Amino acid sequence: MVHGGRPPAEPGASVNPPVWMTSTYRQGGGRTYGRDGNPTWEAFEEVLGELEGGSCVLFASGMAATASVLESLPVPARVIVAGDAYNGTRRFLADVAGRGRLLFRTVDVADTEAVLDVCAEVADSPGGPGGAGREAGPGLGSRGLLWLESPTNPLLAIADLQVLCRGAHDLGMDVAVDNTFATPLLQRPLDLGADIVVHSATKTISGHSDVVLGAVVTRREDVLAALATRRSLHGAIAGPWEAWLGLRGMRTLAVRLDRSQQSAGELAVRLAGHPGVGQVLYPGLPDHPGHELARRQMAGFGSMIAFEVAGAGSRESAIDAAEHVVGAVRLLTPATSLGGVESLLERRGRWEREGHLPPGLIRLSVGIEDVEDIWSDLDQALRTVSP
Repeated sequence: MVHGGRPPAEPGASVNPPVWMTSTYRQGGGRTYGRDGNPTWEAFEEVLGELEGGSCVLFASGMAATASVLESLPVPARVIVAGDAYNGTRRFLADVAGRGRLLFRTVDVADTEAVLDVCAEVADSPGGPGGAGREAGPGLGSRGLLWLESPTNPLLAIADLQVLCRGAHDLGMDVAVDNTFATPLLQRPLDLGADIVVHSATKTISGHSDVVLGAVVTRREDVLAALATRRSLHGAIAGPWEAWLGLRGMRTLAVRLDRSQQSAGELAVRLAGHPGVGQVLYPGLPDHPGHELARRQMAGFGSMIAFEVAGAGSRESAIDAAEHVVGAVRLLTPATSLGGVESLLERRGRWEREGHLPPGLIRLSVGIEDVEDIWSDLDQALRTVSP
């Protein structure tokens, strides 16, 4: 993180890489056009690739990275996805499914046996990845794709990545893991058997709420080449300035994550004991269903918390109570996104296609402010809601 992606260590050399602001290159070299390569991208890709243990392709956004993976699948592809996966991922799948480009099924990724049962059904279905009517060829997703998140966004469910990757591979399926919440410092899905790791690098990777970026990391040369081609043909390229900002943000990933994760653990315990709070979802709490698995699979529990306000009976009262809390904070920032240095919170159910969530669920991205300041603000906001 600190020393990767820098210029050669020569006397008088710049410590930091420059921002390569160019759209084209002189003939005769390895680069030809700005849509196909940029040294600033390559510096970012070197660092994140090393962290994840593979080779990285940088994209203009997390959704560009996600779309490039899914658009690389054969038509009609079969995709199995977490039922509470990121909203944008599910909306993209619904959009392309509506145009006949793929079929997808949702699963509870915390139920390992059920996920593998669905994988087997999809693999054996007529016309499916392993069924009659279609010969599986080489390439990503030729026999289907299992798309996982762990922890999931926003319900923080934990998937047994190693078992699911092995089971999917036994059925001939490929596996992609969105590692945005955990980051490679807490979890390395490629080491657990995944074929692809996807990041919204906008979030904790860049860490300052000032840049939009995405990335895919893989150890498979065929996938790497396909994604680089998809990036160029679709024009889903990051600007060099954005890439440089993302790289600069990544330099401090360890210290930012250490601070926010430590605070999240403390806040989760306090929220669980607060009279104004109902359910608290955080893998670091011993009563979380995925606590033991997360403890074994991850190097830490992360900086994301989800919770509900207590005493809200009806759906309408739950929504009102959550919105009241979000509107009553003074230090925290009511906003979407996550992973920045500032703490962000929102009622997640306000978004389209989030009707499966508890209506009053609040997602909290813990920043690097002093934990007592964060708690003081949360406490006063919760106390403004009458039980």
